[in-house]
Amino acid sequence: MPTGEHSGAVDFRGLVLGFSGAALHYMGESPAQGEKPVLNLSLAHQNIEILALLADKTKGNLSDEEERLLQQLLLDLRMRFIEKSRGTK
Repeated sequence: MPTGEHSGAVDFRGLVLGFSGAALHYMGESPAQGEKPVLNLSLAHQNIEILALLADKTKGNLSDEEERLLQQLLLDLRMRFIEKSRGTK
């Protein structure tokens, strides 16, 4: 397949990274170039909770690599969320 084409297939890693990226976006961590950061902690929390739900529902069915990725992302996102929540009060 030529570079730049998308096969349409989505794997677990891509799904998890998509929700993680959305959570970071809503915490103002990844603004698009030239755009103002978005801060919507409710939507950030929702994406983190979706990842937690995936972790719960897929327990025992993931490869070691997938499990590590999901747990590391959840830890990082939860810590960032706590920091952002404290900073907005």
